[in-house]
Amino acid sequence: MTDLLHLCSEQEWATYRAAGEIVPPSLTTDGFVHLSTPEQVHLPANRLFRGRTDLVVLHVDPEALPGEVRWEPGVPGDPASMRFPHHYAAIPTGAVRRVESFPPGDDGLFG
Repeated sequence: MTDLLHLCSEQEWATYRAAGEIVPPSLTTDGFVHLSTPEQVHLPANRLFRGRTDLVVLHVDPEALPGEVRWEPGVPGDPASMRFPHHYAAIPTGAVRRVESFPPGDDGLFG
């Protein structure tokens, strides 16, 4: 299965590594960790992080996730048929296979 992706800042990733798990605020506010496929990641990146230059993308092994992943609709404005992976538990940092810098283009958009 293809890796699932999670966006965060370099500082957030350092905090997650120190804690041993990925516990973003969305786990408390929404009940899940927002994830994307490689084909979708630009949508939340542009909606939430436009112009930011401190982002990394975490490549998460879906087989290493301890909780349930549900494929659910995004927000209004996303394609109606598109479903995003949501993980309903903290993600152990050991599930992260690779971390890559995720800079925007010259126009501030992520492609």
